[in-house]
Amino acid sequence: MAVIRPFRAIRPAAEFVSRVAALPYDVYKREEARVAAGKEPLSFLNIDRPETQFAEDYDMYAAEVYEKAAAMLREQCEKGIYIQDEIPCYYLYELVMDGRSQTGLVACASIDDYCSQVIKKHENTREEKEQDRIRHVDACNAQTGPIFLAYRSTERLERLIAAEKERQALYDFTSEDGILHRVWKVSESEAASAIEQEFAQIPNLYIADGHHRAASAVKVGLKRRAEAVQYDGTEEYNYFLSVLFPEKELKILPYYRVVCDLNGYSEEEFLSEVRKNFMVEKSDTPVEAEQKGEFGMFLGGQWYRLLANKELLNGTDPVRLLDVSVLQDALLCPVLGIKDPRTDSRIDFVGGIRGLAELERRVSLDMKVAFSVCPVLISELFAVSDAGLLMPPKSTWFEPKLRSGIFIHEMSDK
Repeated sequence: MAVIRPFRAIRPAAEFVSRVAALPYDVYKREEARVAAGKEPLSFLNIDRPETQFAEDYDMYAAEVYEKAAAMLREQCEKGIYIQDEIPCYYLYELVMDGRSQTGLVACASIDDYCSQVIKKHENTREEKEQDRIRHVDACNAQTGPIFLAYRSTERLERLIAAEKERQALYDFTSEDGILHRVWKVSESEAASAIEQEFAQIPNLYIADGHHRAASAVKVGLKRRAEAVQYDGTEEYNYFLSVLFPEKELKILPYYRVVCDLNGYSEEEFLSEVRKNFMVEKSDTPVEAEQKGEFGMFLGGQWYRLLANKELLNGTDPVRLLDVSVLQDALLCPVLGIKDPRTDSRIDFVGGIRGLAELERRVSLDMKVAFSVCPVLISELFAVSDAGLLMPPKSTWFEPKLRSGIFIHEMSDK
């Protein structure tokens, strides 16, 4: 059963929260991060991506870069930009995008639950990406980016959370991209105890987004546990910062694919190959995949609708039945020669939030063909995780993104 506990959040003073809150560090390329961080000196992106404080060609993985992150965090705490709650609390974090609301519980999850697979994952992680966050967490003595977890809700949890949202909000602001952010503090012991007990009845949690942050936090915690002179399991490093959302409030956007060439085929030859596994029809308008087995394809200035042959949609393997897998197994690999999308430089990925116009732009700029894909369902994510399997890379895109800097979990036992 899931262990969820409150914590003493380091968080922005109310007058600074809208300036501090920043998109996650990993949605930016290096130059994009530099530009974004330069627009607002209090943006948490300056701490999350501390290489932005150095020359453009400076080694972003140098020890002094991570030391700079820790120094900036300490300095801003001393200046009162950040405050720390005196007692452990839960928090509620609501995001409203295009009129759709989702509310998560901000808490600390157990690294032991991660190791025992009470907390389940659906993606592999890469060692080099883990090392960056391990060094950042270790230097700052804090987890600065929350892990996005999902769970199967209960009626009692829904009632508890709804009741707490009737109270005065701690934060209430709209970010530059139009997303409304509200935060409540759950500090009354009776409500906090009820929430904790209810989560103790939930058998599994699922990582929706933040696999690298989760793996890094767990590795830092295990390292500190191994180095500890005294240890009783209550130390803060045994837990990692999370925001937990009920599955029915979550929406997954698609992750599009773009490929830079046709693997030696002419456009006509390529279309002939595609027709072996898909019904192909021209479309006068851009094609957003809206049902399982349907794909949009943009090639040579023309949109096509692809419908997968029925035999491709049969089976029991939850990974093979994902539309991203059908596209990979029936087209990208056998026709375009993309054997490993994790490492092949000929393929790139476009988050669904950017829309179909971005696919047209990429094809006109540096790519040859683009594909829209039906988004993964949250039930499919759970099914893959429950089976102990892994999704293909870049399968899910969650919106809205959780802001970094609103909640920081101090690992005080250093």
